[in-house]
Amino acid sequence: MIDILQYTFTQHALIGAFWISIICGVIGTLVVTNRMVFLAGGIAHSLYGGVGIAIFLGFPIIIGTAFFSILCAIFLGVMLLYTKDRFDALVGSLWAFGMAVGIILVESSPGYNKDFMGYLFGSILSITDNDIYSMIIFSSFLFCFVLLNYRIILGISYDSEFTQLQGINTKIFNIILMIIIALGIVISMRSVGLILIIALLSIPAYCSEIFTNSLAKMMIASSIISFIAMIGGILIAYFYDFAAGASIVVILCILSFILFLGNYLYRKRFLKH
Repeated sequence: MIDILQYTFTQHALIGAFWISIICGVIGTLVVTNRMVFLAGGIAHSLYGGVGIAIFLGFPIIIGTAFFSILCAIFLGVMLLYTKDRFDALVGSLWAFGMAVGIILVESSPGYNKDFMGYLFGSILSITDNDIYSMIIFSSFLFCFVLLNYRIILGISYDSEFTQLQGINTKIFNIILMIIIALGIVISMRSVGLILIIALLSIPAYCSEIFTNSLAKMMIASSIISFIAMIGGILIAYFYDFAAGASIVVILCILSFILFLGNYLYRKRFLKH
């Protein structure tokens, strides 16, 4: 068991799992409490367009995708303000458009390499030092942002109208939140891929909501659940040569089932008396 730590790629994967867990724990809590799961899924899938643009133009993938993610978040944020009806259809259209553009541009790029599919399905065992540095920088920014704006985030998450009455421009702040969510997805996409990242954002936060009573505790619990699932997924991928991203999601689903069942049995047995 301890032998896997002698390999650089597993060391990178474990370090990356720690930082990604923090990012997804915090971002996922914002997504779940603000009911943005479908919207976050739309952003995540559309970001393959950013991967395709970066590859086609020869830009660093993380920079090209980050820029594209900001544009998508701003576009959806503005549309949410003015297009309440059928907003889900707009998200679905952006989702399909981004995926289609990404696939076309990647396949049209000189020296096209199938390894770019790792951005779709995840490749945490191949993350690099630069990926880890990006995670640390974004995690630090995320921590400072949440710490400085915790009361505003709390208000927007649970009582947006009251927060607006306090003089906070909730519309602009929601767009800022969407941009941060989009950037978090970009930083985390190497873990489980753009297709499955929504599971890492939604399942741990949804599970942690069962046994926490504050937003901060929910973020911490969600990060812990994410880390446990990622460690399990990495071990399964290493020993059985399965896809790491898919393995992480399966572990997450098993953990969620155990937590939901345990919570149900606890309530049935103790709260009735």
